[in-house]
Amino acid sequence: MQIFKTAGVLAAALVLAGCVSAPPLVQPSPLQALDMPAQWQGAAGAAGSDSAGGQGDPVNQGWWRSFGSAELDALVADAQQQSLEVAAAMARVQQAQASARYAGADLLPTVNASAQAGHQGRLGGHADTTGRNLSVGLAASYELDLWGRLQSQRDAAGASLRASSFDHDTVRLSVTAAVADAWLLNVGLRERGDIAQRNLQTAERLLVLVQSKASLGAATALELAQQRGLVAAQRRALAALAQQQADAQRSLALLLGRVQGPAIAQSSVLALQVPRIDQGEPIALVTRRPDIARAEARLQAADGDLEAARAAMLPRLTLTAELGAQGRQLHRVLDNPLYALAAGLAAPIFDAGRLAANRDLVMAQREELLLAYRQSIVQAFSDVQTALNAVAGVQQQALAQEEELRQARRALALAEARYRAGAETQLVLLDTQRSLYQAQDLAVQLHQERLRASVALYKALGGGWGQEQEQQAQGK
Repeated sequence: MQIFKTAGVLAAALVLAGCVSAPPLVQPSPLQALDMPAQWQGAAGAAGSDSAGGQGDPVNQGWWRSFGSAELDALVADAQQQSLEVAAAMARVQQAQASARYAGADLLPTVNASAQAGHQGRLGGHADTTGRNLSVGLAASYELDLWGRLQSQRDAAGASLRASSFDHDTVRLSVTAAVADAWLLNVGLRERGDIAQRNLQTAERLLVLVQSKASLGAATALELAQQRGLVAAQRRALAALAQQQADAQRSLALLLGRVQGPAIAQSSVLALQVPRIDQGEPIALVTRRPDIARAEARLQAADGDLEAARAAMLPRLTLTAELGAQGRQLHRVLDNPLYALAAGLAAPIFDAGRLAANRDLVMAQREELLLAYRQSIVQAFSDVQTALNAVAGVQQQALAQEEELRQARRALALAEARYRAGAETQLVLLDTQRSLYQAQDLAVQLHQERLRASVALYKALGGGWGQEQEQQAQGK
């Protein structure tokens, strides 16, 4: 028992020394250096799709359903199940789970069993040294975590696990938003292709009119050539849109983890309603984005690594116990077991600065992660503000463009009627055709951009994610 008394005295001395050698870390608030705005700039103009005022709909985890498309809902469900990026993020979570279990195992004793059978003899054939030897043993070892090194390693691994879980949520949100954006792009390009096809048919119909007038001498060869050039330009635009749509469908297939892209049934973005979105207060954004939670968890893991690196510079106390027996015959091996108890103290004296260098390395890494945490918050506010500016800006453009489209349709109808009557030149007819096509195409593009800006805003606001909901889900 004297050895345990001595070990207790050594442990008490080491604890007192540790209180002097390892002062607690000073944890400055990562938000101290950030100027948090009280409200979003331009939020009133981007709150919804109309001017009725009031708050928009809250951002929830099924935010893509606000576009009112069952097709988009199905594609998002497929992406969340089949996306290779989401699957890779889940694999990283499983790796972190194993690492956390590995780090936590050091806090418990280790027990090893051994068994050995051997035969020995002298080459001269002496009987007194010839025979077999059997032995069995049981050994246990336990390191007293005097300075919290093992606990800090386990805490760091747990924080890394949380960071991996938040990273999975970040990837899931990014893939969902990317699928919604790619789907809107596909639908918009398809509708723009339909508009280009209709305008091509209009240009070909007017070409027949110009050819008829030219055969009667009422139109010049120049007018005929110009109308034919417009028809060729419309065909070129149609081919370019078809190429863009094929590329967009390929991008959507990649997000879904497929080789072949899905068939898009939705034919018009103009039929989709622009959602009204409640942005909430800026300060709440810190708890609404998984990438910010990921950066915070990584910072907490660095805190644990730093505590472990500091504790590694202090002595270690290890307790061991062994129980063993041996004999020449199997039934007599356990007749005379032996035991051994020991306490070992190991303290670093000279390692050429290796432990100190590791501590400095971890401190520098923690400082980098602290800056990365602050940067993630700044980036989040920038993402939201950029999305709000896009929603408000495109909305104002779309309102102004509605009048432009109405006048372009009226101008073409008037120009065609006057041209048939011989009261207008063919150049005016050409200009009105181009103006109408551009206005129709721009109307689709602007509505598409309003929808895509809403997707970006949903993503920037965290897509309905929240740390409280995530913790509840993990606890189930």
